Amino acid sequence: MGTMRSSAVAVAARKQQLLPCLALLLLAGAASAQAQKYNAVFNFGDSITDTGNLCTSGKPTAITFTQPPYGETYFGTPTCRCSDGRVIVDFLSTKFGVPFLPPSKANGTDFKQGANMAITGATAMDAPFFRGLGLSDKIWNNGPISFQIQWFQQIAATVCGNDCKRYLRESLVVFGEFGGNDYNAMLFGNYNPDQASRYTTKIVNTIIRGVEKVVAMGARDVVVPGVLPIGCFPIYLTVYGTNSSADYDALGCLRKFNDLSTFHNNLLQAKIARLRKRYGRAARIMYADFYSAVYDMVQNPKKYGFNAAFEACCGSGGGKYNYANSARCGMQGAAACANPADHLSWDGIHLTEAAYK
Repeated sequence: MGTMRSSAVAVAARKQQLLPCLALLLLAGAASAQAQKYNAVFNFGDSITDTGNLCTSGKPTAITFTQPPYGETYFGTPTCRCSDGRVIVDFLSTKFGVPFLPPSKANGTDFKQGANMAITGATAMDAPFFRGLGLSDKIWNNGPISFQIQWFQQIAATVCGNDCKRYLRESLVVFGEFGGNDYNAMLFGNYNPDQASRYTTKIVNTIIRGVEKVVAMGARDVVVPGVLPIGCFPIYLTVYGTNSSADYDALGCLRKFNDLSTFHNNLLQAKIARLRKRYGRAARIMYADFYSAVYDMVQNPKKYGFNAAFEACCGSGGGKYNYANSARCGMQGAAACANPADHLSWDGIHLTEAAYK
């Protein structure tokens, strides 16, 4: 555990950086938008980028994000995106001139310009991993990396047939974020951050194997995001808040939970560096630093137009964070704030459209 604790010093350095790797991605994107146009964008991940895979057969009322006020800002109705409007991949799609990515499970859809394999609740690890930890009840949706790779292979067969290597060389693949729900299962299943970190190597190795598989299929430009600073999110601050100031950093985020995120991200970056050396010019593997992006919004909310860094916009939990598991956004009696763009957090678990933008 010394490794995880020592990695926390990286947080201080991160505070001074404004999206170092994601900025490079977007700057490169600005250039490529002029000099090169991607055929398509293919996305993998979880609720941070899901555009509706859980709702391709209808909107189950038992799932809160299928209910108003989700989607109110941009779409005017719930779309199974876990936000008030668009999510990260929607903005990337617009940037690169392709339509919003259709869910990969939507039958009869044209996927020639891209598809979204991301599904809410997705994990990096398969179900047997969680069964082995006694956490089967914490995984409510089975859409891990291995399944999403299968969905991608099925789509590729219909889109590019026997010429997928050429087609995917001219497409952008966003692989993740993965890992967040793996840690959620452990942390809400009575594992503490130190105990959860014992499985970080397995989780990161699974992500890297997934990247290797899409590169083997022909992908050249692959973006691999890290996990978010979960210690700054209302759900964790509400459930695991303490009376000890030593448990919080200078901004009011829970130290050990952010240490876990940083440990994961440092290991992921080290593994990506090895992939870059291995592939050379055959593939461009880019790390997207979501952690630093969100942490800077927490540290400097006014710079991004936010008046509230910790309080969820939607819910009826009240208090400093406006989060309660029994009164979540989308439940009866819950309501959204007047202006979601003033808030970093949408529902205490996910971010607002303004933050994703």
